[in-house]
Amino acid sequence: MRVYKILTRAEWEAARAAGRYEGSRVDLDDGFIHLSTAAQAPETARRHFAGQAGLVVVEFEAGDLAPALQWEPSRGGELFPHLYAPLDPAKALTVREAPLGDDGVPMLGPLT
Repeated sequence: MRVYKILTRAEWEAARAAGRYEGSRVDLDDGFIHLSTAAQAPETARRHFAGQAGLVVVEFEAGDLAPALQWEPSRGGELFPHLYAPLDPAKALTVREAPLGDDGVPMLGPLT
């Protein structure tokens, strides 16, 4: 199963340079890195990233993030992937631009 992280291009480039991603302000406040499945990512983009330009969506294999990846209830009780460790950029499968659509919501493209 694939999981996704939406973040700014600048955050991703900094993570690549550092060899790790510690998380966004929200991630740091919550104590884990918020990820989404392919089915969850569009709503995450709409709720949390609308109007933000310069975003990328980064794809990871969930198994590559074990054992730090936990599935926990979030929006409406749905299980979301939460990573309790820094994210290793070397484990990224793809990185794609997520330009804003006419409605201001990031367009993530087809997700596996």
